[in-house]
Amino acid sequence: MSAQKNPTVAVSAPGKVLLAGGYLVLDRQHTGLVFGLSARINVIAGEIHTSEGVQLNEIIVDSPQFEGAQWRYGYHRAPEGGGIQVVQLQVGEELNKNPFVETTLSYVLSYVDHLYATRGSSSSSSSWLKPARLIILADNDYYSTPGDKQTAPNARFANFGVPLASANKTGLGSSAALVTALTASLLAHYLPKEMYALSSEGGPDDDNVVNAMFHQLMIKRGWHNLPEAARRQMDAYPPQKKWTLLHQDSKEILHNLAQAAHCAAQGKVGSGFDVAAAVFGSCLYRRFSPSVLDALPEPGTPAFASDLGRVVDGTAWDVEVSKKVDMPQGLALRMCDVDCGSQTVGMVKKVLAWREQEAQVAGDIWGELQAYNDGLASVLNENRTEDLTMSLEMIRGKIREMSGLSGVPIEPESQTKLLDALTELDGVFGGVVPGAGGFDALALLMRDDEETKTRVMGCLAEWSKEKDEKVKLMDVRGEMEGVRMEELDIYKGWL
Repeated sequence: MSAQKNPTVAVSAPGKVLLAGGYLVLDRQHTGLVFGLSARINVIAGEIHTSEGVQLNEIIVDSPQFEGAQWRYGYHRAPEGGGIQVVQLQVGEELNKNPFVETTLSYVLSYVDHLYATRGSSSSSSSWLKPARLIILADNDYYSTPGDKQTAPNARFANFGVPLASANKTGLGSSAALVTALTASLLAHYLPKEMYALSSEGGPDDDNVVNAMFHQLMIKRGWHNLPEAARRQMDAYPPQKKWTLLHQDSKEILHNLAQAAHCAAQGKVGSGFDVAAAVFGSCLYRRFSPSVLDALPEPGTPAFASDLGRVVDGTAWDVEVSKKVDMPQGLALRMCDVDCGSQTVGMVKKVLAWREQEAQVAGDIWGELQAYNDGLASVLNENRTEDLTMSLEMIRGKIREMSGLSGVPIEPESQTKLLDALTELDGVFGGVVPGAGGFDALALLMRDDEETKTRVMGCLAEWSKEKDEKVKLMDVRGEMEGVRMEELDIYKGWL
Protein backbone atom coordinates (compact mmCIF):
# COMPACT_ATOMS: atom_id res chain seq x y z
CA MET A 1 0.00 0.00 0.00
CA SER A 2 2.89 2.38 0.65
CA ALA A 3 3.96 2.34 -3.03
CA GLN A 4 0.46 3.18 -4.20
CA LYS A 5 -0.01 6.60 -5.73
CA ASN A 6 -2.60 8.79 -4.13
CA PRO A 7 -5.26 9.59 -6.73
CA THR A 8 -6.20 13.08 -7.87
CA VAL A 9 -9.75 13.59 -6.64
CA ALA A 10 -12.33 16.37 -6.85
CA VAL A 11 -15.07 16.91 -4.29
CA SER A 12 -17.76 19.55 -3.98
CA ALA A 13 -20.00 20.52 -1.06
CA PRO A 14 -23.05 22.79 -1.20
CA GLY A 15 -23.79 26.02 0.57
CA LYS A 16 -26.90 26.29 2.70
CA VAL A 17 -29.91 28.38 3.53
CA LEU A 18 -31.65 27.96 6.88
CA LEU A 19 -35.17 28.55 5.60
CA ALA A 20 -36.80 28.09 9.00
CA GLY A 21 -35.33 27.69 12.48
CA GLY A 22 -32.98 30.65 12.81
CA TYR A 23 -31.84 30.89 16.47
CA LEU A 24 -34.02 27.87 17.36
CA VAL A 25 -31.48 25.54 15.74
CA LEU A 26 -28.97 26.49 18.48
CA ASP A 27 -31.12 24.57 20.99
CA ARG A 28 -31.45 20.77 20.91
CA GLN A 29 -35.12 21.11 21.84
CA HIS A 30 -35.76 22.57 18.39
CA THR A 31 -35.00 21.83 14.75
CA GLY A 32 -34.05 23.77 11.65
CA LEU A 33 -35.29 23.33 8.08
CA VAL A 34 -32.14 23.73 6.01
CA PHE A 35 -31.74 23.47 2.26
CA GLY A 36 -28.57 22.77 0.35
CA LEU A 37 -27.81 25.10 -2.54
CA SER A 38 -26.54 24.66 -6.08
CA ALA A 39 -23.60 26.96 -5.24
CA ARG A 40 -20.72 24.69 -4.25
CA ILE A 41 -17.21 24.91 -2.90
CA ASN A 42 -14.95 22.60 -4.89
CA VAL A 43 -11.61 21.14 -3.78
CA ILE A 44 -9.24 19.22 -6.03
CA ALA A 45 -6.54 17.22 -4.23
CA GLY A 46 -3.52 15.81 -6.05
CA GLU A 47 0.05 14.72 -5.42
CA ILE A 48 3.04 17.01 -5.86
CA HIS A 49 5.54 15.11 -7.97
CA THR A 50 9.18 15.78 -7.13
CA SER A 51 12.39 14.87 -8.91
CA GLU A 52 14.15 11.71 -7.80
CA GLY A 53 16.12 12.30 -4.63
CA VAL A 54 14.24 15.49 -3.78
CA GLN A 55 12.32 15.29 -0.53
CA LEU A 56 9.42 17.66 0.11
CA ASN A 57 7.22 17.80 3.19
CA GLU A 58 4.72 20.39 2.09
CA ILE A 59 1.05 20.87 1.33
CA ILE A 60 0.18 23.76 -0.97
CA VAL A 61 -3.33 25.21 -0.97
CA ASP A 62 -4.37 27.55 -3.81
CA SER A 63 -7.54 29.60 -4.24
CA PRO A 64 -6.75 30.95 -7.72
CA GLN A 65 -9.91 33.06 -8.09
CA PHE A 66 -8.43 35.58 -5.64
CA GLU A 67 -5.25 37.63 -5.58
CA GLY A 68 -2.44 36.23 -3.44
CA ALA A 69 -4.58 33.39 -2.10
CA GLN A 70 -1.99 30.69 -1.57
CA TRP A 71 -1.12 29.00 1.71
CA ARG A 72 1.83 26.61 2.15
CA TYR A 73 2.21 24.28 5.10
CA GLY A 74 4.96 22.08 6.38
CA TYR A 75 3.98 19.04 8.43
CA HIS A 76 5.44 16.61 10.95
CA ARG A 77 4.30 14.00 13.45
CA ALA A 78 3.97 15.40 16.93
CA PRO A 79 5.42 13.28 19.77
CA GLU A 80 3.28 11.17 22.12
CA GLY A 81 0.50 10.60 19.62
CA GLY A 82 -0.13 14.31 19.08
CA GLY A 83 -1.15 13.73 15.47
CA ILE A 84 0.08 15.59 12.41
CA GLN A 85 1.02 19.17 13.12
CA VAL A 86 0.97 21.64 10.25
CA VAL A 87 2.98 24.85 10.27
CA GLN A 88 2.30 27.64 7.82
CA LEU A 89 5.28 28.65 5.69
CA GLN A 90 5.63 32.29 4.72
CA VAL A 91 4.90 33.19 1.09
CA GLY A 92 5.89 36.72 0.13
CA GLU A 93 6.13 39.57 2.61
CA GLU A 94 3.04 38.77 4.70
CA LEU A 95 1.86 35.62 6.45
CA ASN A 96 -1.84 35.49 5.58
CA LYS A 97 -3.52 33.06 7.95
CA ASN A 98 -6.48 30.91 6.96
CA PRO A 99 -7.72 29.20 10.14
CA PHE A 100 -10.31 27.08 8.32
CA VAL A 101 -7.73 25.57 5.97
CA GLU A 102 -5.00 25.17 8.60
CA THR A 103 -7.26 23.63 11.25
CA THR A 104 -8.90 21.27 8.77
CA LEU A 105 -5.52 20.04 7.54
CA SER A 106 -4.37 19.36 11.10
CA TYR A 107 -7.57 17.52 12.04
CA VAL A 108 -7.94 15.43 8.89
CA LEU A 109 -4.28 14.43 8.60
CA SER A 110 -4.24 13.46 12.29
CA TYR A 111 -7.37 11.35 11.81
CA VAL A 112 -5.92 9.63 8.74
CA ASP A 113 -2.68 8.96 10.63
CA HIS A 114 -4.72 7.40 13.43
CA LEU A 115 -6.54 5.16 10.93
CA TYR A 116 -3.31 3.93 9.35
CA ALA A 117 -1.80 3.32 12.79
CA THR A 118 -4.76 1.21 13.91
CA ARG A 119 -5.86 -0.48 10.67
CA GLY A 120 -3.05 -0.19 8.12
CA SER A 121 0.18 -2.11 7.70
CA SER A 122 3.35 -1.01 9.47
CA SER A 123 4.80 0.29 6.20
CA SER A 124 1.68 2.27 5.25
CA SER A 125 1.34 3.81 8.71
CA SER A 126 4.76 5.45 8.42
CA SER A 127 4.78 6.44 4.73
CA TRP A 128 1.24 7.42 3.71
CA LEU A 129 1.70 11.18 4.11
CA LYS A 130 3.05 12.65 0.88
CA PRO A 131 3.19 16.22 -0.45
CA ALA A 132 -0.10 17.41 -1.94
CA ARG A 133 -1.56 20.38 -3.76
CA LEU A 134 -5.13 21.44 -3.03
CA ILE A 135 -7.06 23.80 -5.30
CA ILE A 136 -10.16 25.55 -3.95
CA LEU A 137 -12.76 26.88 -6.40
CA ALA A 138 -15.96 28.64 -5.31
CA ASP A 139 -19.06 28.97 -7.45
CA ASN A 140 -19.63 32.65 -8.24
CA ASP A 141 -22.72 33.14 -6.07
CA TYR A 142 -20.69 32.91 -2.85
CA TYR A 143 -19.42 36.46 -3.41
CA SER A 144 -20.97 39.76 -4.45
CA THR A 145 -17.69 41.00 -5.92
CA PRO A 146 -18.01 41.17 -9.73
CA GLY A 147 -15.64 38.91 -11.61
CA ASP A 148 -12.77 39.94 -13.86
CA LYS A 149 -13.77 41.19 -17.31
CA GLN A 150 -11.50 38.54 -18.80
CA THR A 151 -13.72 35.81 -17.33
CA ALA A 152 -16.22 34.38 -19.82
CA PRO A 153 -19.74 35.75 -19.07
CA ASN A 154 -21.18 32.32 -18.26
CA ALA A 155 -18.09 30.87 -16.58
CA ARG A 156 -18.86 28.86 -13.46
CA PHE A 157 -15.74 30.10 -11.68
CA ALA A 158 -14.99 33.82 -11.98
CA ASN A 159 -11.61 35.42 -11.50
CA PHE A 160 -12.69 37.86 -8.78
CA GLY A 161 -9.57 39.97 -9.14
CA VAL A 162 -9.39 40.98 -5.46
CA PRO A 163 -7.79 39.56 -2.30
CA LEU A 164 -10.01 37.06 -0.49
CA ALA A 165 -10.41 39.41 2.48
CA SER A 166 -11.86 42.11 0.18
CA ALA A 167 -14.61 39.93 -1.33
CA ASN A 168 -18.14 40.40 0.02
CA LYS A 169 -19.69 37.09 1.05
CA THR A 170 -23.36 36.54 0.28
CA GLY A 171 -24.02 34.44 3.39
CA LEU A 172 -24.37 31.03 1.74
CA GLY A 173 -22.18 29.13 4.23
CA SER A 174 -18.81 29.18 2.50
CA SER A 175 -16.73 28.21 5.56
CA ALA A 176 -18.77 25.05 6.30
CA ALA A 177 -18.80 24.03 2.62
CA LEU A 178 -15.04 24.68 2.43
CA VAL A 179 -14.23 22.62 5.53
CA THR A 180 -16.49 19.78 4.33
CA ALA A 181 -15.09 19.70 0.78
CA LEU A 182 -11.53 20.00 2.10
CA THR A 183 -12.09 17.19 4.61
CA ALA A 184 -13.70 14.91 2.02
CA SER A 185 -11.01 15.54 -0.61
CA LEU A 186 -8.20 14.78 1.85
CA LEU A 187 -9.89 11.56 3.02
CA ALA A 188 -10.51 10.44 -0.58
CA HIS A 189 -6.96 11.38 -1.62
CA TYR A 190 -5.04 9.74 1.22
CA LEU A 191 -7.26 6.73 2.00
CA PRO A 192 -7.84 3.85 -0.42
CA LYS A 193 -11.37 2.62 -1.12
CA GLU A 194 -10.68 -0.32 1.18
CA MET A 195 -10.59 2.14 4.09
CA TYR A 196 -13.01 4.89 3.08
CA ALA A 197 -16.14 4.72 0.89
CA LEU A 198 -16.94 8.32 -0.07
CA SER A 199 -18.26 7.40 -3.51
CA SER A 200 -21.70 5.78 -3.47
CA GLU A 201 -20.76 3.77 -6.56
CA GLY A 202 -17.75 1.88 -7.79
CA GLY A 203 -16.65 0.01 -4.69
CA PRO A 204 -13.73 -2.45 -4.76
CA ASP A 205 -14.08 -5.11 -7.47
CA ASP A 206 -13.22 -7.85 -4.99
CA ASP A 207 -16.32 -8.87 -3.01
CA ASN A 208 -14.05 -10.27 -0.30
CA VAL A 209 -12.73 -6.75 0.34
CA VAL A 210 -16.28 -5.40 0.65
CA ASN A 211 -17.17 -8.26 3.01
CA ALA A 212 -14.10 -7.54 5.18
CA MET A 213 -14.98 -3.83 5.32
CA PHE A 214 -18.57 -4.67 6.20
CA HIS A 215 -17.40 -6.99 8.98
CA GLN A 216 -15.46 -4.07 10.50
CA LEU A 217 -18.57 -1.90 10.22
CA MET A 218 -20.66 -4.53 12.03
CA ILE A 219 -18.19 -4.51 14.92
CA LYS A 220 -18.10 -0.70 15.00
CA ARG A 221 -21.90 -0.46 15.05
CA GLY A 222 -22.35 -3.30 17.52
CA TRP A 223 -24.27 -5.31 14.94
CA HIS A 224 -22.08 -8.33 15.68
CA ASN A 225 -23.96 -8.60 19.00
CA LEU A 226 -27.33 -9.00 17.27
CA PRO A 227 -29.12 -12.38 17.41
CA GLU A 228 -27.58 -14.97 15.09
CA ALA A 229 -30.51 -14.87 12.63
CA ALA A 230 -30.13 -11.11 12.19
CA ARG A 231 -26.35 -11.41 11.75
CA ARG A 232 -26.76 -14.07 9.08
CA GLN A 233 -29.31 -11.92 7.27
CA MET A 234 -26.85 -9.01 7.20
CA ASP A 235 -23.97 -11.26 6.12
CA ALA A 236 -26.12 -12.32 3.17
CA TYR A 237 -26.64 -8.76 1.91
CA PRO A 238 -25.46 -8.37 -1.72
CA PRO A 239 -22.17 -6.45 -2.12
CA GLN A 240 -23.88 -3.29 -3.44
CA LYS A 241 -26.12 -3.07 -0.36
CA LYS A 242 -23.11 -3.55 1.90
CA TRP A 243 -21.28 -0.84 -0.03
CA THR A 244 -24.27 1.51 0.38
CA LEU A 245 -24.12 1.03 4.15
CA LEU A 246 -20.35 1.59 4.10
CA HIS A 247 -20.92 4.78 2.09
CA GLN A 248 -23.45 6.01 4.65
CA ASP A 249 -20.95 5.32 7.44
CA SER A 250 -18.24 7.20 5.53
CA LYS A 251 -20.54 10.23 5.24
CA GLU A 252 -21.14 10.11 9.00
CA ILE A 253 -17.37 10.01 9.57
CA LEU A 254 -17.03 12.99 7.22
CA HIS A 255 -19.79 14.83 9.09
CA ASN A 256 -18.25 14.22 12.52
CA LEU A 257 -14.72 15.12 11.43
CA ALA A 258 -15.84 18.25 9.55
CA GLN A 259 -17.94 19.38 12.54
CA ALA A 260 -14.94 18.97 14.86
CA ALA A 261 -12.62 20.87 12.51
CA HIS A 262 -15.15 23.63 11.77
CA CYS A 263 -15.87 24.21 15.46
CA ALA A 264 -12.14 24.33 16.25
CA ALA A 265 -11.50 26.81 13.42
CA GLN A 266 -14.35 29.03 14.61
CA GLY A 267 -13.18 28.85 18.19
CA LYS A 268 -16.63 27.77 19.37
CA VAL A 269 -19.10 24.90 19.08
CA GLY A 270 -21.86 26.15 16.79
CA SER A 271 -25.14 24.44 15.97
CA GLY A 272 -23.56 22.64 13.00
CA PHE A 273 -26.52 22.91 10.63
CA ASP A 274 -24.29 24.38 7.90
CA VAL A 275 -21.86 21.44 8.00
CA ALA A 276 -24.77 18.97 8.08
CA ALA A 277 -26.22 20.56 4.93
CA ALA A 278 -22.79 20.49 3.26
CA VAL A 279 -22.49 16.74 3.97
CA PHE A 280 -26.06 15.46 3.67
CA GLY A 281 -27.84 18.16 1.64
CA SER A 282 -31.32 19.45 2.45
CA CYS A 283 -32.60 18.14 5.77
CA LEU A 284 -34.45 18.68 9.01
CA TYR A 285 -31.65 19.15 11.53
CA ARG A 286 -31.42 18.77 15.30
CA ARG A 287 -28.03 19.77 16.67
CA PHE A 288 -25.57 17.57 18.56
CA SER A 289 -24.80 18.20 22.22
CA PRO A 290 -21.76 20.50 22.51
CA SER A 291 -20.33 18.11 25.11
CA VAL A 292 -19.52 15.66 22.28
CA LEU A 293 -16.47 17.80 21.46
CA ASP A 294 -15.59 18.87 25.00
CA ALA A 295 -12.91 16.25 25.61
CA LEU A 296 -10.83 16.99 22.50
CA PRO A 297 -7.35 18.33 23.30
CA GLU A 298 -5.46 20.76 21.07
CA PRO A 299 -3.74 19.36 17.95
CA GLY A 300 -0.16 18.41 18.73
CA THR A 301 -0.81 17.68 22.39
CA PRO A 302 -0.35 14.11 23.71
CA ALA A 303 -2.95 11.58 22.49
CA PHE A 304 -4.72 14.09 20.21
CA ALA A 305 -4.84 11.65 17.27
CA SER A 306 -6.37 8.76 19.23
CA ASP A 307 -8.78 11.07 21.07
CA LEU A 308 -9.89 12.56 17.75
CA GLY A 309 -10.38 9.08 16.30
CA ARG A 310 -12.44 8.05 19.32
CA VAL A 311 -14.68 11.12 18.99
CA VAL A 312 -15.13 10.89 15.21
CA ASP A 313 -15.82 7.14 15.20
CA GLY A 314 -17.71 7.14 18.50
CA THR A 315 -21.40 6.79 19.28
CA ALA A 316 -21.81 9.91 21.43
CA TRP A 317 -23.10 11.95 18.48
CA ASP A 318 -26.77 12.64 19.18
CA VAL A 319 -27.26 14.73 16.05
CA GLU A 320 -30.47 14.07 14.10
CA VAL A 321 -30.49 14.57 10.33
CA SER A 322 -33.78 13.70 8.64
CA LYS A 323 -33.92 13.62 4.84
CA LYS A 324 -37.73 13.81 4.97
CA VAL A 325 -37.57 17.18 3.23
CA ASP A 326 -38.90 17.91 -0.21
CA MET A 327 -39.40 20.73 -2.69
CA PRO A 328 -42.60 20.35 -4.75
CA GLN A 329 -42.15 19.97 -8.49
CA GLY A 330 -42.47 23.30 -10.27
CA LEU A 331 -41.38 25.23 -7.18
CA ALA A 332 -37.93 26.77 -6.74
CA LEU A 333 -36.03 28.11 -3.76
CA ARG A 334 -34.18 31.20 -5.01
CA MET A 335 -31.95 33.75 -3.30
CA CYS A 336 -31.70 37.53 -3.58
CA ASP A 337 -28.37 39.19 -2.82
CA VAL A 338 -28.58 42.56 -1.07
CA ASP A 339 -24.78 43.03 -1.13
CA CYS A 340 -24.44 43.80 2.58
CA GLY A 341 -23.51 40.91 4.87
CA SER A 342 -24.59 41.02 8.54
CA GLN A 343 -22.47 40.65 11.65
CA THR A 344 -24.21 37.41 12.58
CA VAL A 345 -22.17 36.73 15.73
CA GLY A 346 -23.18 40.02 17.37
CA MET A 347 -26.84 39.48 16.51
CA VAL A 348 -26.85 35.96 17.93
CA LYS A 349 -25.28 37.13 21.20
CA LYS A 350 -27.93 39.82 21.62
CA VAL A 351 -30.83 37.46 20.90
CA LEU A 352 -29.49 34.84 23.32
CA ALA A 353 -28.98 37.51 26.01
CA TRP A 354 -32.62 38.60 25.54
CA ARG A 355 -33.77 34.99 25.75
CA GLU A 356 -31.92 34.55 29.03
CA GLN A 357 -33.44 37.71 30.50
CA GLU A 358 -36.98 37.03 29.23
CA ALA A 359 -37.03 33.25 29.46
CA GLN A 360 -40.82 32.81 29.65
CA VAL A 361 -41.67 35.17 26.79
CA ALA A 362 -38.83 33.90 24.60
CA GLY A 363 -39.72 30.27 25.34
CA ASP A 364 -43.32 30.84 24.26
CA ILE A 365 -42.26 32.56 21.04
CA TRP A 366 -39.74 29.82 20.22
CA GLY A 367 -42.37 27.15 20.84
CA GLU A 368 -44.80 28.88 18.46
CA LEU A 369 -42.07 29.36 15.88
CA GLN A 370 -41.20 25.66 16.05
CA ALA A 371 -44.84 24.78 15.34
CA TYR A 372 -44.92 27.20 12.38
CA ASN A 373 -41.62 25.81 11.06
CA ASP A 374 -42.95 22.25 11.29
CA GLY A 375 -46.03 23.45 9.43
CA LEU A 376 -43.89 24.84 6.60
CA ALA A 377 -42.03 21.52 6.28
CA SER A 378 -45.38 19.70 6.05
CA VAL A 379 -46.72 22.14 3.44
CA LEU A 380 -43.64 21.52 1.27
CA ASN A 381 -43.59 17.74 1.77
CA GLU A 382 -47.32 17.44 1.00
CA ASN A 383 -47.17 19.80 -2.00
CA ARG A 384 -49.80 22.14 -0.50
CA THR A 385 -48.67 25.23 -2.38
CA GLU A 386 -52.03 26.90 -1.69
CA ASP A 387 -51.00 27.11 2.00
CA LEU A 388 -47.44 28.25 1.37
CA THR A 389 -47.92 32.03 1.50
CA MET A 390 -49.85 31.88 4.79
CA SER A 391 -47.26 29.52 6.30
CA LEU A 392 -44.41 31.90 5.44
CA GLU A 393 -46.36 34.93 6.70
CA MET A 394 -46.96 33.26 10.08
CA ILE A 395 -43.24 32.57 10.47
CA ARG A 396 -42.32 36.12 9.47
CA GLY A 397 -44.86 37.62 11.87
CA LYS A 398 -43.41 35.71 14.80
CA ILE A 399 -39.84 36.61 13.72
CA ARG A 400 -40.77 40.31 13.64
CA GLU A 401 -42.25 39.97 17.13
CA MET A 402 -38.99 38.44 18.39
CA SER A 403 -37.06 41.13 16.52
CA GLY A 404 -39.00 43.91 18.27
CA LEU A 405 -38.76 42.39 21.74
CA SER A 406 -35.04 41.62 21.51
CA GLY A 407 -34.07 44.87 19.79
CA VAL A 408 -32.21 42.90 17.12
CA PRO A 409 -33.00 43.58 13.42
CA ILE A 410 -33.71 39.95 12.48
CA GLU A 411 -36.11 41.14 9.80
CA PRO A 412 -35.19 44.82 9.32
CA GLU A 413 -37.84 47.20 8.00
CA SER A 414 -36.08 47.50 4.63
CA GLN A 415 -36.17 43.72 4.22
CA THR A 416 -39.83 43.62 5.26
CA LYS A 417 -40.76 46.10 2.54
CA LEU A 418 -38.76 44.23 -0.10
CA LEU A 419 -40.22 40.85 0.86
CA ASP A 420 -43.74 42.30 0.84
CA ALA A 421 -43.19 43.77 -2.62
CA LEU A 422 -41.86 40.48 -3.98
CA THR A 423 -44.69 38.45 -2.42
CA GLU A 424 -47.19 40.60 -4.34
CA LEU A 425 -45.78 39.33 -7.64
CA ASP A 426 -47.63 36.62 -9.53
CA GLY A 427 -45.78 33.32 -9.06
CA VAL A 428 -44.01 34.32 -5.82
CA PHE A 429 -45.38 32.51 -2.76
CA GLY A 430 -43.29 34.45 -0.26
CA GLY A 431 -39.92 34.49 1.38
CA VAL A 432 -37.90 35.02 4.54
CA VAL A 433 -34.72 36.63 5.77
CA PRO A 434 -33.05 33.26 6.43
CA GLY A 435 -30.77 32.11 9.23
CA ALA A 436 -29.94 34.75 11.82
CA GLY A 437 -31.59 37.44 9.70
CA GLY A 438 -30.29 40.93 9.13
CA PHE A 439 -29.08 42.16 5.75
CA ASP A 440 -27.92 38.88 4.21
CA ALA A 441 -29.47 37.32 1.12
CA LEU A 442 -33.25 36.84 1.03
CA ALA A 443 -34.78 33.42 0.35
CA LEU A 444 -37.81 33.21 -1.95
CA LEU A 445 -40.16 30.35 -2.79
CA MET A 446 -41.46 30.92 -6.30
CA ARG A 447 -42.69 29.15 -9.40
CA ASP A 448 -39.85 27.65 -11.40
CA ASP A 449 -40.58 29.33 -14.73
CA GLU A 450 -39.12 32.12 -16.86
CA GLU A 451 -42.15 34.40 -16.49
CA THR A 452 -41.89 34.50 -12.69
CA LYS A 453 -38.11 34.94 -12.88
CA THR A 454 -38.55 37.90 -15.25
CA ARG A 455 -41.07 39.56 -12.92
CA VAL A 456 -38.79 39.12 -9.91
CA MET A 457 -35.76 40.49 -11.75
CA GLY A 458 -37.79 43.48 -12.93
CA CYS A 459 -39.01 44.21 -9.40
CA LEU A 460 -35.47 44.01 -8.00
CA ALA A 461 -34.08 46.26 -10.74
CA GLU A 462 -36.73 48.88 -10.00
CA TRP A 463 -36.12 48.55 -6.25
CA SER A 464 -32.37 49.00 -6.71
CA LYS A 465 -32.92 52.14 -8.78
CA GLU A 466 -35.44 53.71 -6.37
CA LYS A 467 -33.58 52.85 -3.14
CA ASP A 468 -30.05 53.19 -4.52
CA GLU A 469 -29.27 49.66 -3.28
CA LYS A 470 -27.68 46.70 -5.03
CA VAL A 471 -30.28 43.94 -5.03
CA LYS A 472 -30.30 41.09 -7.54
CA LEU A 473 -31.67 37.60 -8.09
CA MET A 474 -28.82 35.14 -7.74
CA ASP A 475 -28.32 32.15 -10.02
CA VAL A 476 -28.18 29.84 -7.01
CA ARG A 477 -31.17 27.67 -6.18
CA GLY A 478 -32.08 25.05 -3.62
CA GLU A 479 -31.13 21.45 -4.27
CA MET A 480 -31.29 18.25 -2.27
CA GLU A 481 -27.82 16.67 -2.70
CA GLY A 482 -24.93 17.08 -0.29
CA VAL A 483 -21.23 16.37 -0.76
CA ARG A 484 -20.26 14.49 -3.90
CA MET A 485 -17.31 13.39 -6.01
CA GLU A 486 -16.82 15.36 -9.24
CA GLU A 487 -15.20 14.73 -12.62
CA LEU A 488 -11.92 16.58 -13.13
CA ASP A 489 -12.86 18.00 -16.55
CA ILE A 490 -15.24 20.46 -14.84
CA TYR A 491 -12.17 22.40 -13.72
CA LYS A 492 -10.40 22.67 -17.07
CA GLY A 493 -8.27 25.79 -17.16
CA TRP A 494 -7.86 25.96 -13.37
CA LEU A 495 -5.72 22.87 -12.76
